[in-house]
Amino acid sequence: MTEGSVLVVNSGSSSIKFQLIHPDTGKSSASGLIERIGEPEGRIVYHHRTGLAERHVHIADHRAGLKMVSDIVAEVGRPLREAGIVAVGHRIVHGGDVFFEPTIIDDAVVQSISDLSALAPLHNPANVIGIEVAREELPDIPHVAVFDTAFFHTLPAEASTYAIDRQVAREHSIRRYGFHGTSHQYVSAQASDFLGRDLSELNQIVLHLGNGASASAIRGGLAVDTSMGLTPLEGLVMGTRSGDVDPGVILHLHRSGMGVDQIDDLLNRHSGLKGLSGVNDFRALLTLVGEGDEAAALAYDVYVHRLRKYIGAYLVELGGVDVITFTGGVGENNVDVRRDSLAGLGRLGIVVDDDRNGADSRDARRISADDSDVQVLVVPTNEEFAIARAAADLIGA
Repeated sequence: MTEGSVLVVNSGSSSIKFQLIHPDTGKSSASGLIERIGEPEGRIVYHHRTGLAERHVHIADHRAGLKMVSDIVAEVGRPLREAGIVAVGHRIVHGGDVFFEPTIIDDAVVQSISDLSALAPLHNPANVIGIEVAREELPDIPHVAVFDTAFFHTLPAEASTYAIDRQVAREHSIRRYGFHGTSHQYVSAQASDFLGRDLSELNQIVLHLGNGASASAIRGGLAVDTSMGLTPLEGLVMGTRSGDVDPGVILHLHRSGMGVDQIDDLLNRHSGLKGLSGVNDFRALLTLVGEGDEAAALAYDVYVHRLRKYIGAYLVELGGVDVITFTGGVGENNVDVRRDSLAGLGRLGIVVDDDRNGADSRDARRISADDSDVQVLVVPTNEEFAIARAAADLIGA
């Protein structure tokens, strides 16, 4: 184990991701995923000395899952309390208007995060459980909350405001908050470093494309717009989420007999690529497309169409862009999405080089042509590293 490490905990609605990582080097000494919590058979995947280990066991609840994290860290190194941990960094999905920078966790902060659960009912309650259990396990180490919404605190009012009755919006804290902020902030800084240019002089579009997907417009290192809104449901087409829909669709479904919870489940878990094609994994989608599946082909076209709309909107909003960066599981690995989302934009100074785009690499790289005025990059995201650095910086480690 590396002394001075930060334990990063991402406690989701039915999963726990964790990583023991050094905030200076980014070197990880333990990492894994515990998922399907509460289901008859849970799944544990973690990096062992000899490679990747996987187990299938019942995981009753998040408390049992966090205990397994402790057991895994001990198995691959030393017991958690002897592992040289200087802080625990917790990914918190929603900070509302209350939190917009990394925050030392105390009882009052835990209560505030819990109070924000109305804005993120699938995420914040699980985040709170992760905090409570981790504080019990490591009571003498500072715990730091890092908020998914924080980077988008700089959105101008015209970008963050919904055009509804302002008193209603105020009473119910309705505004556009944005999500994946840790990734967008990290990747935009990495793109600046890759290009050897000062972050303050760059107009950037960052496309975080995974099972959840979001786009951001960043001017001089500050976010000026993003695709997700009050919740992570707005914006791009995602694996199981619809992204943008006419609000009238929700009203129509409700008046036709669907309950609010049914509609919530439909739009969050049975829409997006899954709703259109039956699969939400992009590799499976492309396999179906290759087999001539018309529903899968339409799903792909809808996905790319929506992505191009946001890219176009942010080009206008920024008044021109210096760099467009792809990240996330799909953004980093899918040649087709990168090519098709920027196809035919040569007149706007955006030209993707097919050979560079198709190269087999996991490193940060340029995929634009030499004659492209706009730099197009692929930059792997590392939210755990960003959270570890934020936690270490806050406590002065």
